Amino acid sequence: MVNVYSETRPEVLELIEKVKKNSYIDPSLYSKYNVNRGLRDLNGNGVLTGLTEISEIQSHKMIDGKKVQCDGELYYRGINVQDIIQGFIKDKRFGFEEVAHLLIFGDLPGKKDLETFTKVLSHYRNLPTNFVRDIIMQAPSRDMMNTLARSVLTLFSYDDYASDTSLPNVLRQCLELIALFPLMAVYGYQAYCHYELGQSLYIHSPQPHLSTAENILHILRPDSQYTELEARLLDIALVLHAEHGGGNNSTFTCHVVTSSGTDTYSAIAAALGSLRGPKHGGANIKVVEMFEDMKASLDDWDDEDALREYLKKLLNKEAFDHAGLIYGMGHAIYSKSDPRAEVFKKFVGNLAEEKGRMDEFRLYSNVERLAPQVIAEERKIYKGVSANVDFYSGFVYHMLGLPTQLYTPIFAIARIAGWSAHRLEELINQGKIIRPAYMNVHERRPYVPLEER
Repeated sequence: MVNVYSETRPEVLELIEKVKKNSYIDPSLYSKYNVNRGLRDLNGNGVLTGLTEISEIQSHKMIDGKKVQCDGELYYRGINVQDIIQGFIKDKRFGFEEVAHLLIFGDLPGKKDLETFTKVLSHYRNLPTNFVRDIIMQAPSRDMMNTLARSVLTLFSYDDYASDTSLPNVLRQCLELIALFPLMAVYGYQAYCHYELGQSLYIHSPQPHLSTAENILHILRPDSQYTELEARLLDIALVLHAEHGGGNNSTFTCHVVTSSGTDTYSAIAAALGSLRGPKHGGANIKVVEMFEDMKASLDDWDDEDALREYLKKLLNKEAFDHAGLIYGMGHAIYSKSDPRAEVFKKFVGNLAEEKGRMDEFRLYSNVERLAPQVIAEERKIYKGVSANVDFYSGFVYHMLGLPTQLYTPIFAIARIAGWSAHRLEELINQGKIIRPAYMNVHERRPYVPLEER
């Protein structure tokens, strides 16, 4: 498809400049009119736009009436995520399925409920007849998030009750999507590798006795082989990404679109479109790419002085992608620590040892320790800076041999549980359509007839 506006002809460049000029908003106007740009106040805190019981993020505590930063904590339905993970790790269970149950139904399942819920997901883990051949393979995409969104929208045509927004039907649709996301993402990748890269085509059927994490590795790898540690660490990654408060961009998108009264497939596809953005779901890819450049640039990965200089170059736009960022450091809400990164750290070392990559693990650990110091020296910051979940998740996926094309889809495979819970919550408490206000700052002017312009 030819983009007539992509050429560098003078008239096209002139049009682009006109678009930029006539669409530019002076940043000072946000302060003048007291508008919270991006629904954030001057301190970067999110503006409250709704209430939820699904999850909570805590980054500070009130002590003597003052807001004091604290180690970050994440709660699912009031339960600390770290406690949930410790619970199923202790019992040597996979946890994503019970976390999905918790998010959607509000309670941790008992043994019988968990068995029933797992069987339901296994029952739904089958795509419609010929869906892989007719939909996924007919138009393979180099972007798996595009494949995932397109597949979700196409499922509308296979659902006799696609537009029914009654709670039983939406619950059924959500559970089906939770079960099907791994298949659509991985099969999309396999189709891309075959048709675009000329590689052998592998389409493994999911196994009913396997967990979501195990099935991902089973259908992805040509030999379907994986270690227990690999599966358990991927399961932890799914748990940590399953939900993160109602205010993150994709979940808020799901709320906004759901409030219009539309169908489940449209709401989830919209959330996928949000997650696809590099400012939201694609950050862990940038972390891995940054570290690859870092490893190639440093003669000695243990040389802290050289590492400090490289980090300074990153901040000064002299290294990697020249964006002035140390990817994986800092978070919009957390300051002292991101609890998801803290959980990852406890297990990443074990996987690095199993994979023989302890030298890289030391490099990550050193960057995590030194980056906040370098950022404090080079930047004016209003709160602490620490490693976020993307810092370690990209390293985990890299060690698991997951292709970078699946990093963000793995995020989506987990987050569909949270989106589903929020869609149901919005439908149950639905009132008016969510419609934030925008202030127009363009002056009034008269209409000019065509022959006088």
